[in-house]
Amino acid sequence: MDSEDRLAEAGYRDVPDEAGGRAGRRWWDANAAEYLDEHGAFLGPDEFCWCPEGVREADARLLGDVTGARVLEVGSGAAQCSRWLLRHGAAQVVATDVSAGMLAAGARYDEAIGVRTPMAQADARALPFADSSFDVAFTAFGAIPFVPDAARVHREVARVLRPGGRWVFSVTHPLRWAFPDDPGAGGLTATRSYFDRRPYVELGASGNVLYAEYHRTLGDHIGDVVAAGLVLDRLVEPEWPAGHDRTWGGWGPVRGERLPGTAIFVTHLPG
Repeated sequence: MDSEDRLAEAGYRDVPDEAGGRAGRRWWDANAAEYLDEHGAFLGPDEFCWCPEGVREADARLLGDVTGARVLEVGSGAAQCSRWLLRHGAAQVVATDVSAGMLAAGARYDEAIGVRTPMAQADARALPFADSSFDVAFTAFGAIPFVPDAARVHREVARVLRPGGRWVFSVTHPLRWAFPDDPGAGGLTATRSYFDRRPYVELGASGNVLYAEYHRTLGDHIGDVVAAGLVLDRLVEPEWPAGHDRTWGGWGPVRGERLPGTAIFVTHLPG
């Protein structure tokens, strides 16, 4: 992203798919350090957190038993979840992300704690792996919100999973898109249609798309999963935990008490 291309406009609008889809790589490269400065302590360098509500894989076990499994993390950021899996019995873990900046941050985490996490730069819509390469695949808020064609992500994951393999992904709960992104009382009144699928977009002074995040209804997510040949086993909507007072963007205890913030889809490939 051009550092001189300052934010000029933000809102919900249609933009060309190509422009919106490629904005994520530049944005995460430019903002990796800031993001980890703000959220790194909560996420930890080698912890597995599914969402701002603080659901941890150590407790939820949404991936099932990973002992001896080959695991793929899609949209891994700095690969915190992959490091956790390496410490908890997975035979092989590969973390992928489109952002070189986030993977570089992951390499610094590796150096700091003395581990080596296999990482690869890759677009989630074109994974560089052979068919049936993995037993489990997952993403915690990675890839899916930042591409206009999430159905391609699901198809690619289905391709690289072995028959019977599991695919688990977390996203912002679609209901949230009808409300302002405000963690306080201002975020409790719906101001948009839930069915307005225009992405949230930030434009630079040049007119370039600096950031794009895409809304899909629950039905859209389920339709994409089914179209990829996957089976939905479970939809998890975490409640806001008592005593959890951390605010993260639009997440916080005020809204969390009344509205779901995260949806986690647990699926598998038949066979």
